[in-house]
Amino acid sequence: MSESLAELSAAYREGRRNAAEELSALVRRIDSAGNEPVWISRFSEQQVLAQLEAADTAGPLYGVPFAVKDNIDVAGLPTTAACPEFSYLPARHAHVVERLVQAGAIVIGKTNLDQFATGLVGTRTPYGICSSVFDERYVSGGSSSGSAVAVASGLVAFSLGTDTAGSGRIPAAFNALVGLKPTRGVLSTRGVVPACRSLDCVSIFAKTLADAELLFELGAGFDADDSFSRPREAVSALGDARPRLAVPRAEDLEFFGDDESAELFLAAVERAKGLGAEIVRFDLAPFREAALLLYAGPWVAERTTTVTELLAQKPEAIHPVVRGIVEGGRKYSAVDAFEAQYRLGELRLAAARVLAGCDALLLPTAPTHYTIREVLENPLELNARLGTYTNFVNLLDLAALAVPAGRKKSGLPFGITFMAPAFHDSRLLELGRSFVDEPALKPQPAHECVWLAVAGAHLSGQPLNHELTSRGAHRVRTTKTAPEYRLYALDTVPPKPGLVHAPDESAHAIEVEIWELTREAFGSFVANIPAPMTIGMTKLSDGSLVKGFSCEPHALQGAREISQFGSWRAFRASA
Repeated sequence: MSESLAELSAAYREGRRNAAEELSALVRRIDSAGNEPVWISRFSEQQVLAQLEAADTAGPLYGVPFAVKDNIDVAGLPTTAACPEFSYLPARHAHVVERLVQAGAIVIGKTNLDQFATGLVGTRTPYGICSSVFDERYVSGGSSSGSAVAVASGLVAFSLGTDTAGSGRIPAAFNALVGLKPTRGVLSTRGVVPACRSLDCVSIFAKTLADAELLFELGAGFDADDSFSRPREAVSALGDARPRLAVPRAEDLEFFGDDESAELFLAAVERAKGLGAEIVRFDLAPFREAALLLYAGPWVAERTTTVTELLAQKPEAIHPVVRGIVEGGRKYSAVDAFEAQYRLGELRLAAARVLAGCDALLLPTAPTHYTIREVLENPLELNARLGTYTNFVNLLDLAALAVPAGRKKSGLPFGITFMAPAFHDSRLLELGRSFVDEPALKPQPAHECVWLAVAGAHLSGQPLNHELTSRGAHRVRTTKTAPEYRLYALDTVPPKPGLVHAPDESAHAIEVEIWELTREAFGSFVANIPAPMTIGMTKLSDGSLVKGFSCEPHALQGAREISQFGSWRAFRASA
């Protein structure tokens, strides 16, 4: 397995590799190749090194270079959404970019896309057409075309895209990457040019599942300034349980004559069975009907809202194929929108019945792979075909994970996607690791640092979190304890819980955040902990042990047990 993001950052932090030298060499290599078609704008070598100088050397992504799709704001670079006349200069980073930069990551530049994120092909842009890194004749997939190619060609370590209809999954499949489309709202879309604002997601392109998981944990976080942001809900891990995967019935599968893709998908299903999964078949019809609502229903009008002014004042500025799509949004009425919402509600119920009997859906990411020439000659129909297994996901409020699943004889990659209900993102990553045979990475604290598990008043956004942040602590990830704990609401000011190790049949897995502090900061923190709180060792769901809070036994007398809520936040929300 290639070097992980955590390993790369650790090498930079500990001086085993020189981040400044490697970033300079990277920028010069990109300079020599020119911007198009991967890049729309980039920072200079001097600006990249200035970012490194300002970066937190203790951050879990310190020195790691990444790219950002050019419909996501990066302060200091224009946001164009691949339309020069739409361009503006944002004053601040998008929320997700901000979180990753705070973790030490370095933005190299903004990447090409299907204009206004309208397309799954990567050909609808005035900045040049990206191709698959495996064959320049074939499309890279879109709309996040440049973001995928930047990672697959080794220009950056990871990238951000967006995914409304499959734009974070199709390019992943066509470039043999991991593509994570998280639960809607878990990664804030503040600072993202809307495609369909109610459905949009920021997506992650990475080379490994471990990298995708780290980025998800660092990027996720409730954003009080984003009306579509959603706090994460805790979902238990699959653990050693035999997964139950739903696969479409044979008569529902469509590969548009691509027999190799059909064979590779059957092989993927057999591989899942060989790894212990139980396969059940389901009727794809309600999912297919939901998919049609996205481009053949009133959700097209939501795309129109983004470009209303440009359509009125300078329609020729919009790519002709994109213009035809967004102009079509004008024909839908409010009545059409409500009727479609009612039908979508019925389809969600049908989908929920399928998902209730399984852990995830298993589908092809794309049914086939077209050449650039084919797409240019038939842009609407072929684009629609590529969305066969992706367009319904956000409408049905699912999370999705695309992973590589073999190669065709030509060398072109094929991919599959696991899908599950909202907030099952970590379960999907767990399934993906099993399928690609990637071991779960158990990262370690940085040199001379300590990890601390917190479950209550020290969580992000809680009253005592400042006691960590003021000491330079960084949140590493959100996870759960082993199912060996009980949680109690203590009578303290401010309110806080007591986490107690109780390995018996009625114990629970409790959500915790892992924070990293220097040893000096940890000593200072512990010295100020008041009774009845104590510090001991906490066992996490992956079996590892970290420092964590506990409490003196006398504090539990008369305290209410709240273990059934699974987390302090869930308990507080119920009050």
